[in-house]
Amino acid sequence: MSHDQVEVTDLTAELEFACKVAREAATIVNTFYIGSSEVRYKSDREPVTEADRSANQHIVTRVRAMYPDDGILSEESKDDLSRLEKERVWIIDPLDGTKEFIARNGEFSIMIGLAIRGRAMLGVVMQPESGLLYAGAVGHGAYLYEANERIPLRVSDVDKPSRMVLVSSRSHRQQIVDRVRAALRITSERVSGSVGLKVGLIVRRLADLYVHPSPGCKEWDLCAPHALLEAAGGRMTDCWGNPIFFNKRDVRAHNGLVASNGRVHDQIVETVARICEEFGYNEDDGFW
Repeated sequence: MSHDQVEVTDLTAELEFACKVAREAATIVNTFYIGSSEVRYKSDREPVTEADRSANQHIVTRVRAMYPDDGILSEESKDDLSRLEKERVWIIDPLDGTKEFIARNGEFSIMIGLAIRGRAMLGVVMQPESGLLYAGAVGHGAYLYEANERIPLRVSDVDKPSRMVLVSSRSHRQQIVDRVRAALRITSERVSGSVGLKVGLIVRRLADLYVHPSPGCKEWDLCAPHALLEAAGGRMTDCWGNPIFFNKRDVRAHNGLVASNGRVHDQIVETVARICEEFGYNEDDGFW
């Protein structure tokens, strides 16, 4: 199957299914969010709540039942690597932004992505607290479901970096991002949690650019937002402008990411790559 044929794959049924499952998982997560949630730690810095585990079990069970031949990669499930033999792999983060969940600030999301032959093709990002649901598939467009409305999503047309709104992380500030911002003469900034919600701001034209020149992102952080952004006309690459491939043995995004409205993406990447190299990073080793 050629690259072009992948683009026109009809994913209508998969998109409807993913939206339904994300909503079901949101109901589960909200029961813990409203009540008190027992927290244990995978490591010192990674809180995992009962909400993660319950949402994960629900999503994985539903995907297995509906698409038994597809692979699954989920943050909260053991990865037996059987997915590597599959053309289609569902890539799931049952609760992105666990720290935000624990801080009770609402900025967490459920993310369900589908990668076909290594490419992010479908993405659903559900924000349980607000009930906002972002959904998109490459070639099908992207939509925001709010209350009973379905609103088409399209990235902004801003083509001057200095006029762009940068979305940045709530939890950590980075010198590299500050330097990129200064180099691009960006003066406007918004702060948000989860990668999915940052991309949500870009597809709603509330922001234009997100730069993540650091380690930390895994495939389940990126698959759904990547597909959603592309479906809405934007672009996501690594910090050196390379495409991001999914369903790899090593699930870490070694070279960070740049997500934009796509208008002057290559120009932005040139600046980002140059500054990363000034800080001593390179394309071959990335940030890990």
